[in-house]
Amino acid sequence: MKLPAVASILIFIFSLSQASERNIVLIVTDDQSQTLGCYGDPVAVTPALDKLAEESTIFTNAYATTASCSASRSVILTGTYNHANGQYGHQHHYHKFTTFQDLVGLSLPRALSRAGYRTARVGKYHVAPEVVYQFDEHLRGYDHGSNNVGFADVCEDFIKADDDRPFFLYFATNNPHRGGGEDQNSDDEFKANMFGNLQNRQGFDGVEEVFYDPEEVVVPGFLPDTMETRKELAQYYQSVSRVDKGVGRLIELLKEADLFDKTMIIFTADHGMAFPGAKTTVYEGGLKVPFVVFNPYGDRKKVFNNALVNHADITPSILDFAQALDHKNNRPAEWIDVDAFWEARGEQALANRDGRIEFDRYHGQSWLPGLGKEGIPGRDETYASHTFHEITMYYPMRVVKDRDYKLIWNIAYKQPYPFASDLWVASTWQAQLAKGPDAPYGQWTVQGYQYRDEFELFDRNNDPYEGKNLAYDPKYSKVLKEYQEKLKAFQEETDDPWIMKWEYE
Repeated sequence: MKLPAVASILIFIFSLSQASERNIVLIVTDDQSQTLGCYGDPVAVTPALDKLAEESTIFTNAYATTASCSASRSVILTGTYNHANGQYGHQHHYHKFTTFQDLVGLSLPRALSRAGYRTARVGKYHVAPEVVYQFDEHLRGYDHGSNNVGFADVCEDFIKADDDRPFFLYFATNNPHRGGGEDQNSDDEFKANMFGNLQNRQGFDGVEEVFYDPEEVVVPGFLPDTMETRKELAQYYQSVSRVDKGVGRLIELLKEADLFDKTMIIFTADHGMAFPGAKTTVYEGGLKVPFVVFNPYGDRKKVFNNALVNHADITPSILDFAQALDHKNNRPAEWIDVDAFWEARGEQALANRDGRIEFDRYHGQSWLPGLGKEGIPGRDETYASHTFHEITMYYPMRVVKDRDYKLIWNIAYKQPYPFASDLWVASTWQAQLAKGPDAPYGQWTVQGYQYRDEFELFDRNNDPYEGKNLAYDPKYSKVLKEYQEKLKAFQEETDDPWIMKWEYE
């Protein structure tokens, strides 16, 4: 007679043990390209990530949808393009861009909370409003500055908490972003930025810094191969290695808590490196990002997946892993009525909650079925959408890219390309600017970088650094028209207000 009761208890205990599994750590670095050993970079010293990659899926064609911090993070955490979700540019200070409030239904931390997860964030937040991006806990990582090991250490109590619920940790470093001023020991006219590193080759507490020789760094094809560039790249690489130290410490904590084998780890960056020609652009240097996914429940082997994926795919994929995705409607399984949500808060009269868009599905698609595989059927196309970085930098661009061609539409092409404040003062740029408008800058001249054509069409197979614009070559007129139509269809499907510029610009 007691067996049913015992069975019920066993089932309950089993359900708790299951619930404590499927933890998720999402690591988003700040301004980082695929400068990792596991991506074949011959210089980068990144042993922790390289070791993780030995048991992970490495996406070789992973893209941000915009190379701007706030806008990109809004895409990562809502699964919607920023031209639709309202986070058109930076959130902080006088910029004040903000996500539409009705994204509470799709927001990743909120959806995971409804699915029974405890949630925490550490490091860079840079999105608004908090009611949309609501985490249970805010861990004070910035108390450690650019010490990413310190970032990891503040997560220890959250990871090891006596709580049967699974957890979601959003680990957002502030490296390898530019910061820390110029190299004070340099006698150069144009001094390298420190990229968060300490002056005089000092190291942060608990961090064994990795220093790089400017002569040995890899200069990507979108940058000029000058000593100014090389010295800044050396600082950038050092910052990347410090990120790796933080990732290594985070993995140590998971293993100490016996949770490594129960935790999905996703490593990516908000966008590419902070150099003119990358960050704030929609060229490859700005959009192509590292993307490593460790799935503890899959085949733990190193696999290179060549599917074209982007940041809009992250939220639905994480929910898929958490078994909290409504596949039919491509939205959280625990769906909420947003009108009822605001009414319950007594805020039903909020102005412009949605921009006249019904946020009831994700723009991205789950890549979970592609883990452990070399590709995903049908994932041969991706899109990008940029409007602002800083509020002074209005320069809307829309992009469609597949395995053959990439089309960029520079909507405000008649004006000079606007610079982010940290990129304008970069020694890499200033040294070339001082040489005059015809000085070389990567695939362009200084003037060619600042003044762009309305359309830029590139052959992806024969021109990987996007140096030859085919948009105005009569031989490619049919291709141009085809990709313009793809852009229009994308804009219509994702409620892009800038679609009207086809007629009114």
